[in-house]
Amino acid sequence: MAIAAAVAGVWSAHADSTKPGFVATRPVLVELFTSQGCSSCPPADRLLEKLDGEGAVVAVSRPVTYWDRLGWKDTLASPANDLLQRRYAARGLPGGGVYTPEAVVQGRAAAVGSDERALRQLIASSARRAGAIELAQSGDRVAASRAQTGVELRFLAIARRASVPVGSGENSARRLTYSNVVLDEIVVPCARDAACASSIPVSIANRRGADRWVAVLQDLDGGTVRAVRWIRRSAK
Repeated sequence: MAIAAAVAGVWSAHADSTKPGFVATRPVLVELFTSQGCSSCPPADRLLEKLDGEGAVVAVSRPVTYWDRLGWKDTLASPANDLLQRRYAARGLPGGGVYTPEAVVQGRAAAVGSDERALRQLIASSARRAGAIELAQSGDRVAASRAQTGVELRFLAIARRASVPVGSGENSARRLTYSNVVLDEIVVPCARDAACASSIPVSIANRRGADRWVAVLQDLDGGTVRAVRWIRRSAK
């Protein structure tokens, strides 16, 4: 489709840091807020898997806890995901709120996570609006290409796939599959007068269950994403 082609032209290689010669430039971050207790979420989870397979975005799942009260405790959920979603909602993102499934694109705008047309439009728009900052990696060190005030560097430990049998609640007796689940993240403050840079935190690099890693340069308190990329970590 034309939108996907336009997005794909923004960077120079498939966004998979495990491939030789990987050099991604200015990809777009898609964060899906989802829940095992949400019956309308599985279509959004499948769409995120599809987008990840196309390689044109950094697509991650952020399971939330607030549907646990419906009778099933989400085994992948984190209160940190709840907090980030509330911060996005507090900024009044177009299409945003505190709901599932919600897909937030580049910290700029949101759409229902299963609405493929709307989501692709947001991705294409964000790709066209990509700023001048890029993230580069040398060894275990990640650095921004230039200084930017009011930002922080987030390191995410990711599980490429997770399969969960749900025992009760709205998805009772179903086995749900998730792509690029955020297992853990660490925020590194950035100096005001220098390009943000940091080594990958050891606890992120060595997080049990992680097989992918992401670096995100983002405005403070859930602001706009300035740069994002898949990163590598040295062998344990």
